[in-house]
Amino acid sequence: MAEKFDCHYCRDPLQGKKYVEKDGHHCCLKCFDKFCANTCVECRKPISADSKEVHYKNRYWHEGCFRCSKCLHPLASETFVAKDNKILCNKCTTREDSLKCKGCFKPIVAGDQNVEYKGIVWHKDCFTCSNCKQVIGTGSFFPKGEDFYCTTCHEAKFAKHCVKCNKAITSGGITYQDQPWHAECFVCVTCSKKLAGQRFTAVEDQYYCVDCYKNFVAKKCAGCKNPITGFGKGSSVVAYEGQSWHDYCFHCKKCSVNLANKRFVFHQEQVYCPDCAKKL
Repeated sequence: MAEKFDCHYCRDPLQGKKYVEKDGHHCCLKCFDKFCANTCVECRKPISADSKEVHYKNRYWHEGCFRCSKCLHPLASETFVAKDNKILCNKCTTREDSLKCKGCFKPIVAGDQNVEYKGIVWHKDCFTCSNCKQVIGTGSFFPKGEDFYCTTCHEAKFAKHCVKCNKAITSGGITYQDQPWHAECFVCVTCSKKLAGQRFTAVEDQYYCVDCYKNFVAKKCAGCKNPITGFGKGSSVVAYEGQSWHDYCFHCKKCSVNLANKRFVFHQEQVYCPDCAKKL
């Protein structure tokens, strides 16, 4: 007598019928769909015995449900990439992995002109001034916190302005008495020599190099007839009745004793110590 060939679940005979073998048991198509079929991760419906199934890492899809999660292109017979629990076609994978523009948040693809600063990338036309919104592109710019400024807006908004020419100081520059200058604007009023890093003298808001001050501005010592510059030896000055002397030149006409910070007698445009003055 022939052995019974029945469905493991419903016990209906399987002779002459389609059946499925699952885990060592035979079952009819109806019971397979009810008890054994895998569930499609896309549509959440059972994958019946007569449906084509796609299997990847313990997950199952109907053949028609195995599509790119971005563009929905069917992938059952094509190469694909699994990323972050998503299935992607090669084209969408490239888009996912491509750099995103900080301005428009769209991908920057090969051939696009772009600007990069500290690891952040923009399309060339998306890199704009935070103030005037004009495209900076590949031109000069100034970062300020999270913002970026074109040269014109940065000068107007942040740069110091030279007290002489009133133009913005974009780099370098010097400060004298809390006032900003371009190095090329801070010059001797007489010979135009640059004074940055040099010795100079200020007289009534005019600035002179040492040589021009000696030759054109400095008072002459009534003793030695040389300029009193205030530099080096003789920086102390004695002044009396419109005349000036180096402190080391201010001495008695007769005995030559130095009279700086001492009593003296001025007689007929000459300086005398008190003792010599008595003998005149």
